[in-house]
Amino acid sequence: MKRKSFAVIGLGQFGMAVALTLAESDCDVLAIDDKEENIQEIADKVAYAVKADVREPGILKSLGVQNVDVAIIAVSENIEASVNATMQAKDLGVSQVIAKATTRLHGRILSKIGADEVIYPENSMGLRVARNLLSSGFLDIFELSSEVSMAEFRIPAGWVGKTLGQLKIREKYKVNIIGLKIHEEVRVYLDPQEPLPADCTLIAMGNNRNLNKASGG
Repeated sequence: MKRKSFAVIGLGQFGMAVALTLAESDCDVLAIDDKEENIQEIADKVAYAVKADVREPGILKSLGVQNVDVAIIAVSENIEASVNATMQAKDLGVSQVIAKATTRLHGRILSKIGADEVIYPENSMGLRVARNLLSSGFLDIFELSSEVSMAEFRIPAGWVGKTLGQLKIREKYKVNIIGLKIHEEVRVYLDPQEPLPADCTLIAMGNNRNLNKASGG
């Protein structure tokens, strides 16, 4: 299975956190920033790290950004650079362009020029955004710490009709199923001998890597 590839453009606190988390999860990461000290800090932790000014026409094409699956535009403080990078990434045909904005006006501009998603994160949200990218099977995720989260995901096909006792999810995946949701009804007291229905989602808590594995069945 092909590893997902990302370009992270802008290595402030948010961009650095996203790039490092993706790299630690064995993704191909191209990190771009105009500050040499930021490039040096991350160079040995990601696949590629390049010093470049994204306001230069055609610079992202020359760096191969058209080959990535997702581009995260994290240069929000410089609106000119943010807009230029977003436009270039969309013109290059990157399938998912996520841009960070500092104000609602900035966000509306990014949406108008084609950003697929605009985010307004606090600095500490970098890790959570990266994990959501990596955990596309989750319907929702709430980070409890840098390593542990609570996540909601659709029941894997292989679990339908089986009981928690049969599946031994805690032993196999080292995560705890703490709830079951059918439509808007949430059940938190689960019978380990009751077969799991097909139309439910599960709420689990555990290590992020283990949650990723469990959500795939």
